[in-house]
Amino acid sequence: MKASLLLAAGLLLASTASADERLPELPRLAIASGDTSVIGISSGGYMATQLAIAWPERFLGVAVLAAGPWSCAEGGLGQALGRCMATRRGSPDLDGLDVRLRDYQARDLVGDSESIAELRAFVWHGEADSVVDPSLGMALAEQLSGWLRDPDEQLKLVKAPGVGHGWPITGDVQVPPSQMAQCDNGGGTHMLACGIDIAGEALAWLHGPLEPAQATSSAQLLRFDQAPFDARGLGDAGYVLVPDDCEAGGCSLTLALHGCGMAAEQIDEAFVRHSGLNEWAAANRRVVLYPQASSSLANPQGCWDWWGFAESTWQLDPLHDSREGTQVKALMAMIERLEETPEQ
Repeated sequence: MKASLLLAAGLLLASTASADERLPELPRLAIASGDTSVIGISSGGYMATQLAIAWPERFLGVAVLAAGPWSCAEGGLGQALGRCMATRRGSPDLDGLDVRLRDYQARDLVGDSESIAELRAFVWHGEADSVVDPSLGMALAEQLSGWLRDPDEQLKLVKAPGVGHGWPITGDVQVPPSQMAQCDNGGGTHMLACGIDIAGEALAWLHGPLEPAQATSSAQLLRFDQAPFDARGLGDAGYVLVPDDCEAGGCSLTLALHGCGMAAEQIDEAFVRHSGLNEWAAANRRVVLYPQASSSLANPQGCWDWWGFAESTWQLDPLHDSREGTQVKALMAMIERLEETPEQ
């Protein structure tokens, strides 16, 4: 009897401790619709385009760093590696991808052409990138040029000479040297010390003139539970940057997607703290959502799903790049949570 009571007490204590350690949920912030953007690097860049094409009416614009055309892998890892990172299998077939887009539109799996045509787009690629061939960024720009209403006004393509694979930052003294990589060859955290404020460039192109960036002392970087947005390949916790004056609602949103090897489980909080987005967000009443992918046997580098690994293993044609993609649905559910009005 005594042993039973001790066991019950132990279970109660364990349950209480577990409850205390639970992460808070993603807050409801009454985010204003109509000014939402998505920006991503590498696999996050591929996912950013998948989101924008799946739901163009939900995004004002998309910024893509070091990634290739929409749906480039077409559901195959071999093609992802041989045609969408390296190009030893040849360049992406843009005409074939146009056919894929029209097929998806006929099945209501992506947005209509009119909505896609209104997107703003920012495409950046380092010309010394040895991970994702720079020609793939050019192919993405060519693809988008064929879809946008006025590419000269809506699309900005930036080719960065001498820059490797990663997310360029200004490298100011607030960033620990251990969390920066060399500008020309990347590696490590993939946070490139290039003296380039890519966050400011991208946001200004997508959203117009901005107030000058400021320190984030008036903002909170919160860690939240991603379990309610269950999807294969999603990490346990994500991050959201909330300026103090955004707690009452009415702010805009930017969704920021890390690349392979850049999740918090791999480089700690280097990306979510030092991307440069937070300083611009704090000055411009913009919330920044940093979802986190996780590593696994099928996805050892913690990439976002741009080739179909997160879908059912029996699918010959996974719908990862559509509204039915499990990760696409999870990320859109996070946006919808942020758009909800806080409970009184």
